[in-house]
Amino acid sequence: MRATFRPDAVLVQAVIAGALSFAHLHDLAAAAGQTGWKAWAYPVSVDLLLVAAWRRLRTLRESGAPTRSAWSWFAVALAASLGANVATAGLLDLTDVPDWLRILVAGWPALAFLGGTLLAHNPSTLETAAIPEPPAVAAVVEREPETPPELPAVELAPAPEPIPAAPAVAAPPALVAHARKVAADHHARTGSPIDTDTLRARLGVPALMADAIAAQLA
Repeated sequence: MRATFRPDAVLVQAVIAGALSFAHLHDLAAAAGQTGWKAWAYPVSVDLLLVAAWRRLRTLRESGAPTRSAWSWFAVALAASLGANVATAGLLDLTDVPDWLRILVAGWPALAFLGGTLLAHNPSTLETAAIPEPPAVAAVVEREPETPPELPAVELAPAPEPIPAAPAVAAPPALVAHARKVAADHHARTGSPIDTDTLRARLGVPALMADAIAAQLA
């Protein structure tokens, strides 16, 4: 069967009222100096804020949260729509709009942006949900301490063998004789025995070799 289209009287009335309010807001914005596409953007902004506030109001009601903020922005958008309808009904000369009305029209975008942002970022229903009750604590039953099971004996691994010490470095006798001359020259010039670092730097030998020579000179 083909579905028959039945117009809803409430929907038709809402479309007519929305179209008239849209036209009145456009005419008022154009009279206040907002020409071109800007005059058409004003009624869209007012209607969107009105719908957003109504949807937020329903969401807050269903969650049981306070609805004061949603009601406030709904009243602001409704006042803007009703004000435009009344102003364009012949009570206001659209050819000579007063300055205060031009200021209100010019400041509406910032006000609508603030309202839309606050409505979009309003606390969600999760934040207002009831805190669940903590689970019941089960009664503690006293029991006699159980004897821990015997653990099998664990064989310890044998201790690692000690690492043999590095073999001592044997210095050549000729190098030791040369080192004695260097040490004597250093003592004659400075009046103090030569240290291992200075001896290694003067001879140009590795640190182990310098320690072995210094031990023989001592």
